[in-house]
Amino acid sequence: MKTTHTFGIQFIIRTGKKDRDKGLVYARITVETRRIEISLKKTIAVEEWNKARGMAKGFSPESKKFNSYLEHVRSQLTDAYRELQINKEKITPENIKALFLGDSDEHTLIELVDYHNTTQASVLSPGTMKNYRTTKKYLERFLKKKFKASDIYLVQVNYKFITDFEYFLRNYQPLDHQKPIGNNGVMKHQERFRKMINLGFRLGWITQKPFDSYKLSFRKVDRGFLTEKELHAIENKKLKVERLQIVRDVFIFSCYTGLSYIDAINLSPDEINLGIDGQYWIFSKRQKTDTKLRIPLLPKALEIANKCQKHPRSISRDRVFPLISNQKLNSYLKEIADLCAIRKNLTFHLARHTFATTVTLSNGVPIETVSQVLGHKSISTTQIYAKVLEKKISEDMRKLKLTLCKSIDK
Repeated sequence: MKTTHTFGIQFIIRTGKKDRDKGLVYARITVETRRIEISLKKTIAVEEWNKARGMAKGFSPESKKFNSYLEHVRSQLTDAYRELQINKEKITPENIKALFLGDSDEHTLIELVDYHNTTQASVLSPGTMKNYRTTKKYLERFLKKKFKASDIYLVQVNYKFITDFEYFLRNYQPLDHQKPIGNNGVMKHQERFRKMINLGFRLGWITQKPFDSYKLSFRKVDRGFLTEKELHAIENKKLKVERLQIVRDVFIFSCYTGLSYIDAINLSPDEINLGIDGQYWIFSKRQKTDTKLRIPLLPKALEIANKCQKHPRSISRDRVFPLISNQKLNSYLKEIADLCAIRKNLTFHLARHTFATTVTLSNGVPIETVSQVLGHKSISTTQIYAKVLEKKISEDMRKLKLTLCKSIDK
């Protein structure tokens, strides 16, 4: 390990946008080509500051006292640098700053994460909050492995920390049955981590935004969906076990409405009413985004709703469907896939994809309409589902042939 470094301390002032006459004093620490700044939480008039020498001008008692304080800070920072040298620890501006601040009121990473999760619990959906708690667990595991600590100061979170965390996520081997984290899973953790770090910047807990130089890199993935043949195979399969019948009903209902698991399982009979066309519609909200849902019920979906809301377990909870967890539902869907000889990874979210592709877009429903029904805030989100299916291509080309033939005949 390198024992000697180019080390420097400089005092600077920064003026605010509204008050240009006074400046906040910072200590700038430089090690090699890297640097970091510490707010000393002291202000001084710009005209009283010697920019070249990094100190107060003049020899008044106030100036002498101010400069004495700066020299004390310089001495403490130098002591922190030497302590890292003696202990043969890594010498970085962040580590010097952390050692200098010691047990002060400097904020920590896990403190920020907990603050975010507490303040956002009533704003974000339970499913989204669950994802943030999972990101926190991975951060804690990373801290334990990389730093042998349960927490670090926010000033230690820099670009290298971010890239090291990415490397940790990509190489993390789960101890249970779970699969390793894929690229997009890693990026989602980093996306959530970035949001929390940016919150720390807005709170004034950190003075830099380490994610500014980091680029999220999601890979495009094909969204799975059921073909018309596969959809009908599940609809028409004779199932003897009641739990599979219930799961199949909820799943097929979503295939014809586009509802997510949480919105389907929480759907109330009161949210199904007659629309302006005299037909039954769903009038609800997406739990994830609080977006209004206005969904005309197709015959198959209405048939399932009328049947399932009469189930004793549905009546007891005043919902259209009996309660069943998403985890169990997905597990039972795999049984149904086996019984129907469907080799695709059947999950509940596949129903939403099937509605967007096989049921609507491939049957000529405009993407703007599909976007509204799905409750998307942006049509660009809907375009992910806009697959050009072979059936639709065939029909469009058939119409083109007829048009061309008519043109030739003329």
